[in-house]
Amino acid sequence: MNYGLWITASSISTNMARQDVTANNLANVNTPGFKADSLPIRARAVVREEDNLPFMDSNSMLERLGAGVMPMPTQTSFAPGPLETTGRPMDLAIEGDGFFTVRAGDGPNAIKLTRDGRMAINSDGLLVQAASGNPVSNASGGTIRVNSDATVQIRTDGSVIQNGEIVGRIGIVAPPTNDVLTKLGEGLFNVPPGTRLHDAAGLVRQGSVEGSAVNPIQAMMGVTSAGRSAQGGMRMLGIINQNLDSLINRFARIG
Repeated sequence: MNYGLWITASSISTNMARQDVTANNLANVNTPGFKADSLPIRARAVVREEDNLPFMDSNSMLERLGAGVMPMPTQTSFAPGPLETTGRPMDLAIEGDGFFTVRAGDGPNAIKLTRDGRMAINSDGLLVQAASGNPVSNASGGTIRVNSDATVQIRTDGSVIQNGEIVGRIGIVAPPTNDVLTKLGEGLFNVPPGTRLHDAAGLVRQGSVEGSAVNPIQAMMGVTSAGRSAQGGMRMLGIINQNLDSLINRFARIG
């Protein structure tokens, strides 16, 4: 395979992947609690170095060109989004560190984390996350049952008050490091089994939600930049293809 085609193809595929990531950020610019993703890119080493084959036959001139680029695993920025006042009593936001806990399914790994504090009360009287319908967990991992006919007041420590009594406390926790979390969709993050969660210092603000942490201008520029880079790679493929056509169908006939 032509070496230029290989390097150009790696650039195109990488920039298309980068465009997908930034486009997803842009699509969630108004999603409460959304955290922006980025796609690191690294230069690939030549085959002899990457596969640890020092005695492999190679071409020193081609090796000087490198081996193209490749995307690395997606990274999530956990920078907080702006707090937006809604005035709705079932909207909650965390000011500072921490995540709400919700129960998605059964089993030891059912607890998921989220910064999306849009809450609701389901038909069974359970406090749930509005986006996913998953029950909100209390400090010990259980569910919180409330009376839909009574006013709900939520204190800064997550305590749920109805008729002057505490009926539960929303769990506000944090992992040892946010790097262990992976996105699941619907504003949820998965926690690896065995991860010890600790109480977070963040404060719950009732009547507010955390806005998306996506910068819309940066996201738009990222989509545009990745698209232009991919288009440039496609044009380069066309040039290489024309050169190969000339080499095979024109110059080869001269001899």
